[in-house]
Amino acid sequence: MSDLEVIRADPYNAETPERALSHATTPEPNAYVRTNFGVPSLRAEHVIEIGGAVNNPFTLAVSELAAMPQRTIVATMECAGNDRLGMHPLPTGEPWQHGALSTIEWSGVSLADVLARAGVHDNAVEILVTAADSGQRDDAVGEVRFARGLPVADAMRRETLLATMMNGAPLSPHHGAPVRLAVPGWYGMASVKWVTRIDAITQPFTGYFQRQRYVYELPSGVVPVDRMRVKSIVTSPSDGARVGRNITVRGWAWSGNGPITRVELAVDGGDSWQSTTLGKAVSAYAWTPWHVQIELPRKGRFVLRSRATDATGASQPDTVEWNRLGYGNNAVRHIAIDADML
Repeated sequence: MSDLEVIRADPYNAETPERALSHATTPEPNAYVRTNFGVPSLRAEHVIEIGGAVNNPFTLAVSELAAMPQRTIVATMECAGNDRLGMHPLPTGEPWQHGALSTIEWSGVSLADVLARAGVHDNAVEILVTAADSGQRDDAVGEVRFARGLPVADAMRRETLLATMMNGAPLSPHHGAPVRLAVPGWYGMASVKWVTRIDAITQPFTGYFQRQRYVYELPSGVVPVDRMRVKSIVTSPSDGARVGRNITVRGWAWSGNGPITRVELAVDGGDSWQSTTLGKAVSAYAWTPWHVQIELPRKGRFVLRSRATDATGASQPDTVEWNRLGYGNNAVRHIAIDADML
């Protein structure tokens, strides 16, 4: 994992380096890693138990997944805590900068196919996916296991996968081998790694990682984190770059709530935003490329800001509503560049 920016060694958490964010899909050695506990040791013939509010509980060996119809999706995945260091005052949690973000080609079996075999009851409201990793937490009693509930409608989308492959190769242990969930459009906590059990449940899940972590603690109440908020980044030029007078600014924009419809760029302060040209995303769930050519008026330092809007009309705010755990920071980011016009 030496190609990552390590922010914590144990449990291992590391960011995608800035240079790798220019790729349309993130190479596996550069894909960010988020772990809450240690990486569990699972047998090659790992078995998933499927049960709860279903007609036909059964067990499913990972080897059986290979014999089922396969599906591949390309999806952008962002950790809910990405850009936590950009919030003030600094919230609690892993000190993520900007690199808890990757775009990956996932391959595997539609979770809907597995649930169809089980026969989910009509009164089920969520699909609870439980991981093999567990450990102690300072604010919980006893051992806590990672688990998340996903609304039935999202679990039944054909694009929600039990993934066994990443960028055309088998999953590595840090990325959830031998099988993980891949939930396009949602923050990364929904894509449970090291899946060991899947249950249909008739009441919303209230476990630790659904009610005490991965939640927005707001004055109006506690709300579980779900879909990725609209966001954009500049990938070229890089922060701190020295540039000429005429430059092309490039970047990505994404949202878990629909296609990107507009990206704007501002140079220095104020509200003078100019439109950029949108490229074509490689899939409905992958980030959208954008670019714009600009001419800088003088030598010196300039600040670039990008602002994305999605199909719902949501745009990036200048500042995001602060929350104690530091999730969902999609505020407009800025980078500084230095113009050397000889």
